[in-house]
Amino acid sequence: MLYWLLVTLYVVVCLLLLLAVLLQQGKGGDIASAFGGGGGQAAFGARQGATVLTKASAILGGLFMLGALGLAIVGTRGPSSVMSGVPGAAPAPVVPATKAPSAPAAPTATTSPAPATGTATSQPAGAAPAPATLAPAPAAPATAPEPKKQ
Repeated sequence: MLYWLLVTLYVVVCLLLLLAVLLQQGKGGDIASAFGGGGGQAAFGARQGATVLTKASAILGGLFMLGALGLAIVGTRGPSSVMSGVPGAAPAPVVPATKAPSAPAAPTATTSPAPATGTATSQPAGAAPAPATLAPAPAAPATAPEPKKQ
């Protein structure tokens, strides 16, 4: 609620600043002064007294900057994602990385264990285990073709 109130006030300040800047009279920095035609004026135009529009644009410019800063601060405390309110769109939980186990993985159902030969083989520490062999696929049973019915 507070966020939308600040956004509304910020838009009003932006519109007022736009009007204040556009209603001001130019400072005499036209093309003639660029070629030496405005010799009696200062570097940035003739010095004028501060009018109501000049003061208003300075105040509204300050409110514009403060409003942008305030909306940035309030906006970061809101939802962290555009999709945070959508059910089922929650991001996957972050799992911290763990150290890989030193033991080899257990064989899966598609691999068969190495045949036992009765002799023990030793491997140096840190060596990879021998590759598992794939079990042969079972042969399909032979079936006799069915006789045709007449």
